[in-house]
Amino acid sequence: MKSKVGALALLLVGFLLASCASPRGLDEPPLQLPPLRPGLGRVYFIRPGEFAGYAVQPEIRMNNEVVGRSVPGGFTFVDRPPGKYVVTTTTEVENAVTFQLAAGETKYIKTAVSAGILVGHVTPTLEFPEQGQSDIGRLRYVGPQF
Repeated sequence: MKSKVGALALLLVGFLLASCASPRGLDEPPLQLPPLRPGLGRVYFIRPGEFAGYAVQPEIRMNNEVVGRSVPGGFTFVDRPPGKYVVTTTTEVENAVTFQLAAGETKYIKTAVSAGILVGHVTPTLEFPEQGQSDIGRLRYVGPQF
């Protein structure tokens, strides 16, 4: 009986891990993103693949609008007009980062998991552009079709 329960748990973990984004394969062609329209800025949301916290994938909100999920090994983006923005993620606690976006500017918001009491806390932070661009080159696009 114990071996059936153990096998079921192992199978469940396998399904959970398979449903998560994995890093982009070397044989995959580069993703062709649409060009940024004049008068807008672009915000990328990136989460490098990490084993800890794979099942923790909260919504990412930008000025209270859901713009994606924090998916390990994945990235998404939105284009928005210039202005002040607040990006939040919520699990047991809400974490936020605030920034100004200018026309033609690109920002990179990295989400990372840290330990929590019941579930991990996902914290958004501003990433340096060079690091953000590098991360996107290794991650899968997990946003809506464009």
